[in-house]
Amino acid sequence: MTSLNLNGIRSATSKGLEAWLHTAAPDCICVQEVKAQADDVAGKFESLAGMKGYFHFAAKKGYSGVAAYTRLEPSDVVVGFDGGEFDGEGRYVELRFDTPARKHSIISAYFPSGSSGEDRQQAKFRFLDAIYPHLQSLKAQRDFILCGDINIAHREADLKNWRSNQKNSGFTPEERAWVTKLTTEGGIVDVYRHLEPSTTDDCYTWWSNRGQAYANNVGWRLDYHLATPALAQGAKTASIYKGEKFSDHAPLTIAYHWQGRA
Repeated sequence: MTSLNLNGIRSATSKGLEAWLHTAAPDCICVQEVKAQADDVAGKFESLAGMKGYFHFAAKKGYSGVAAYTRLEPSDVVVGFDGGEFDGEGRYVELRFDTPARKHSIISAYFPSGSSGEDRQQAKFRFLDAIYPHLQSLKAQRDFILCGDINIAHREADLKNWRSNQKNSGFTPEERAWVTKLTTEGGIVDVYRHLEPSTTDDCYTWWSNRGQAYANNVGWRLDYHLATPALAQGAKTASIYKGEKFSDHAPLTIAYHWQGRA
């Protein structure tokens, strides 16, 4: 299962994304920042590498938007989560794979960035305040894996220049505390860190387009798989693909194995 912020689906596919997906062959890829509308997707991006896509588009053109592409047919699709401010921004699509025996969901989510100014940072805090109880409520009903760009580096090991970024969006004490709460008393597992507790330079998934950030590996770990414990226990290996550059993010893939299925 793969997560990737596309920074525009048209841009990412023009850089070889679909060919890589044919080779990597995930069962599902959750993507963020689709930056397209339904009419842009029609006839072009409804499917990628044999996987059917399910979308949550933003009301604003060329902004945000998420999708989940899967080889398996979901039993239900839930678009949006709060019924208010953030559902218009295209930040959440949930695919449900329910049987009489169990309830499982895969969620593609794109958390707001606060880097453009204080207004958006406050919007980010409101988003965190809204999605935390939603995930707790969901956890009480079903197992899930949320894949996405959460725009937060949790620990000092999760970004190169942590000392100079302690007051910057994405690494503020409040945001880091939110992830700590989610992954402790909230009972949600940061799957990558469960598998790779000590990586530093190898863990980054995003690099600024400014200067030589990518060439010098001055990166941040912003992309996550966040899972309920039962599904997290199935995680076997994690990899971040840097052989090609489809966007300013790198694909994060985690291999899971449950009940005889990889």
